[in-house]
Amino acid sequence: MAKPGLDGHDRGIKVVARALRDAGCEVIYTGLHQTPEMIASAAIQEDVDAVGLSILSGAHNALFPRVMALLRDRGITDLPVFGGGIIPEEDIPGLLAAGIAKIFGPGASLEEIVRWVQENVRPRGVAV
Repeated sequence: MAKPGLDGHDRGIKVVARALRDAGCEVIYTGLHQTPEMIASAAIQEDVDAVGLSILSGAHNALFPRVMALLRDRGITDLPVFGGGIIPEEDIPGLLAAGIAKIFGPGASLEEIVRWVQENVRPRGVAV
């Protein structure tokens, strides 16, 4: 779980991280003010099964696709990346086209997020 860019509000991502942890997921929260390069590097170093991004600053159209590009540049093509925050509906198709697997908007329930992760995230390298 990561907060890309200069967004300094992290209550929501911490609540989501705790819900995922309570559901049995191992969660690594990288903290505030992460660059896309830092997020991609952490994902590779920690050998994660998914990346969750949260943003409220409005920079999602630049930062989310940059994370995807950096992962692809490093040969990571099987890693689900999902995001949430204040993201206008009209921006979602472009983010999905960039490779983001799922966008959760304001009002998404913790149950919805946990269910999506449980249904869509598998240990990398394990046949489904």
